[in-house]
Amino acid sequence: MNIEQYIIQAGRQARAAARLMATLPRGVKDAALQNIAGLLESSVADLIQANRKDIEAGRDQGLQPALLDRLAFNEAGVKAMAAGCRQVAALPDPIGEIQDMSYRPSGIQVGRMRVPLGVIGIIYESRPNVTVDAAALCLKSGNATILRGGSEAIHSNRAIAECIANALAQSGLPANAVQLVETTDRAAVGQLITMPDYVDVIVPRGGKGLIERISQDATVPVIKHLDGICHVYIDRQADLQKARDIAFNAKTHRYGVC
Repeated sequence: MNIEQYIIQAGRQARAAARLMATLPRGVKDAALQNIAGLLESSVADLIQANRKDIEAGRDQGLQPALLDRLAFNEAGVKAMAAGCRQVAALPDPIGEIQDMSYRPSGIQVGRMRVPLGVIGIIYESRPNVTVDAAALCLKSGNATILRGGSEAIHSNRAIAECIANALAQSGLPANAVQLVETTDRAAVGQLITMPDYVDVIVPRGGKGLIERISQDATVPVIKHLDGICHVYIDRQADLQKARDIAFNAKTHRYGVC
C-alpha cells in the first residue's frame, strides 16, 4: 500500500463530503445518528467478535491489564455507544447559531455565527468507543472526519466504522463523510497531519507523547489538551482520612478509565 496516496485519497473524499455535510438540515443529521445507533445495536455479535480479536492480539503482545480494559467492550458497551449517538441527536443543532451581536462605532452590526470547520482529523488510542463518539459529534456539527485509532483496536474500529458507513449510506449521505484509516502504519499519521489542503484541523486524543509528536510535526492546526489538571480540595471540616481514602480509590480503583 502506498500510504501517501491512500491518505491523500481519503482527504480528497472527505473534502468532497464536507461540502455536503455543511449544508445538511438538523433532521437529516439526526436521522443518520439514529440509523448509526440502530446498526450498532443490530451488529452486537459482529462487533464483539471483532473486539475479541483485538483482545487476543493484545494479550499475545503483552498489553497491560489497564490497556486491555480500555480496549474491551461487551453488549452493554455497544448499547452505550448507541445511546451516545441518540444523545447527540437530541442536542440542539449548533450550526447557524449567532452569538455576541453588537454595533460598531460605524453603525455596522457584527457577531459570531457557528459554522462547520470542514474536515477534522482525529487521532486517538485504545478506546474503540471513541470511533463512535468522534463520528457522531462531527456529523452533528456538519463536518467530515478522518479517524485514526490505535493499532491495538484495529479490528474493533473497522467493524464500528463499517456500521457507520452503512448507516450513512442508508440515510442518503456519503459514506466518505466518516472514514477510518485502516492501516496501522504510523506513516499514515505523519501524512494526515501534513495535508492542509484536505484537512482543516487535527484533534489528538491520547497520551502526552502522542500529543507532543502531533503538535511538533503537524502543518495543520491542532486542538490539543496535553497535560491534565486534576486537583482535589479538602474542606477544613472534612474527615481527612476519609478524603484520602476517596481520592486514592478514585485514582486506583480502575486504571483503565484513566
